Amino acid sequence: MDAGMSGLDGKINQHFAGLVVRKDLVKVVKGNAIVPTYVLEYLLGQYCATNDEATIQTGIETVKEILRLHYVHRNEAGLVRSTIKEKGRHKVIDRIGVSLNDKADVYEAEFANLGIKQVLIDSSTIKTHPKLLVGGVWCIADIEYEFTEDKGASPWLLASLKPIQLSQFDFEGYVAARRQFTTDEWIDLLIQSIGFNPQLFGRRNKLCQLVRLIPFCERNYNLIELGPKGTGKSHIYSEFSPHGMLISGGEVSVPKLFVNNSSGKLGLVGYWDVVAFDEFAGKQKRVDKALVDIMKNYMANKSFSRGVETLGAEASMVFVGNTEHTVPYMLKHSDLFDPLPDKFHDSAFLDRIHYYIPGWEVDIIRGEMFSNGYGFVVDYLAEILRSLRSHDFHDRYQAHFTLASDLSTRDRDGIHKTFSGLMKILFPHGEATSAEIEEMLKFAIEGRKRVKDQLLRIDTTYAKVRFAYEDMAGKQSVVSALEEDEYPGAYNRVVVPEVATEATTEAVDATVDAHAVQPPQPQGAAEPALREQHLTWQENQRGLTFDNLFGPYLKGARQITITDPYIRMFHQLRNLMELMETLAKIKPEEDEVAVHLITGEDDFKGVQQKEQLQRITDTCAAIGIRFTWEFDTSGTIHARHIVTDHGWKILLDRGLDVFQRYEMNDSFEFANRLQQYRQCKAFEVTFIRNLKQ
Repeated sequence: MDAGMSGLDGKINQHFAGLVVRKDLVKVVKGNAIVPTYVLEYLLGQYCATNDEATIQTGIETVKEILRLHYVHRNEAGLVRSTIKEKGRHKVIDRIGVSLNDKADVYEAEFANLGIKQVLIDSSTIKTHPKLLVGGVWCIADIEYEFTEDKGASPWLLASLKPIQLSQFDFEGYVAARRQFTTDEWIDLLIQSIGFNPQLFGRRNKLCQLVRLIPFCERNYNLIELGPKGTGKSHIYSEFSPHGMLISGGEVSVPKLFVNNSSGKLGLVGYWDVVAFDEFAGKQKRVDKALVDIMKNYMANKSFSRGVETLGAEASMVFVGNTEHTVPYMLKHSDLFDPLPDKFHDSAFLDRIHYYIPGWEVDIIRGEMFSNGYGFVVDYLAEILRSLRSHDFHDRYQAHFTLASDLSTRDRDGIHKTFSGLMKILFPHGEATSAEIEEMLKFAIEGRKRVKDQLLRIDTTYAKVRFAYEDMAGKQSVVSALEEDEYPGAYNRVVVPEVATEATTEAVDATVDAHAVQPPQPQGAAEPALREQHLTWQENQRGLTFDNLFGPYLKGARQITITDPYIRMFHQLRNLMELMETLAKIKPEEDEVAVHLITGEDDFKGVQQKEQLQRITDTCAAIGIRFTWEFDTSGTIHARHIVTDHGWKILLDRGLDVFQRYEMNDSFEFANRLQQYRQCKAFEVTFIRNLKQ
């Protein structure tokens, strides 16, 4: 194993030798070539699918040379055409589309970058690769030049053509190798295959990324993702697979998507596994009502009409677009489908969507988020996912759980398809524990619930439904959406008409955070009634502050002991300092508070850790907080808690390390300055009366 390689990367290379590639190599070889990732990784997979550094470096140079000699840049197309003429024959990498010239009864190819048209191509090639007829395919092609005085004939001849995609794979070998990985390792391998560093993502964020893959492995799956700009919503549909087609939402027409009735030519859904609509949002966009109607029918029935004939297709539909407003704003004024054009903001259309990815939870893509670890050559994974389309895993939960009886058929279909997709992606070998099955089922239910809850706002004829499941022992679990827990008042409110009175609006707007304890009271106000309680925070939930969570229980204490073995790294020490800020806010200026920390010493940066703890000691002394600390030398402390001298013990399963990674060095980032705008890790906290006091 390479000395610099992680344990997971070594394991990946051991069990998937020749099928994985180091993900940072794509950027190394890409240069200024405007070419999809799967094309580059196809070439890297030929020459760099190894963990031997010398072979990788040689392979990189080979791939760069292939791109230099054969990839056609639009601005160099004239030079390449000249090369073909002078040499008589030349190999090119280009996107090729084909059309039927019915007057001459021949197929003609058009090379997108090379800029040549009417290149004759034989019928057998079209039968083998029908996608050439719709949207075009990236290929390696040999072009010949043979001048003729016949003005109607093209001098360009196609000698050979090979679409850039995997020719074969061993599915049974893939399933057998999956058994060698834990679930966490497998998820990280898939995240690295997409191109991201899994260490920078929480479990929920990883699952959101993997839901984007479901349309590739699940037939007729309808997915929507709306969220802020820059979160990579469309990337996976344009770069990841040769079986997906990304089109601009403004370029959609019935003939292009379904069928041209005059020519009888099938549209995109007849040939592609996934058709994704980019820039789908935008209230002002003009939309053809006939398109909406035929899409409704196709999304519900998997078929569309061509004259008197009804045709079936299995393309999944994906809709991605940007939101203009925050989640609480949309919940207050309209619904979470607010950004869509009016004709798509239609309950009958939206009811056919199986899952809504909450794009506002997905981090904006930053440079450090990309992986330099090993992942599948994306073309290999794309073929695996495509082969899984013929499998059905939707009933794998039924030996452990049952869905609530009042769920509609469409609700069940949405849940079943998402659950089936997640199980195919994560457990193709079918060996999931009951807890893992429950996690996938709950995640599938939440995404469909997000759709249905918004339909209740849009169309009052829909009945309210209880999204829940039950285990074999009869224990019921009700599923909620994360934004429902974050903004319960806004989520469950009825949208107030513009003519509503100010008093009515204020009454409806009143929102109490379901997880917030009483905030610190102004001096002189009555003390809040504190109580023993247990609080649970979901991954990605926002709204947490130390002031609200800890402030009321620390107020009035004169001695506080914090036990947390992991106050070592900078972000953990910063969390500690922010707890000191909470104490500074609630402490009377004339009083002093003693705070003692018991933690573990960092094995590698102990000197830096001591310096930073001493800085906290020094700065706290100036405002009346006597901060002291000690390292636990026994190495036996694992529990994390805060104990006060006035009768409270706060049990923390994660200690103070409750926030997900955010931009600490960006002074213009709200998450850096205000805790309530940070996403949380999943954690639990328990407040109990300390009888020992």
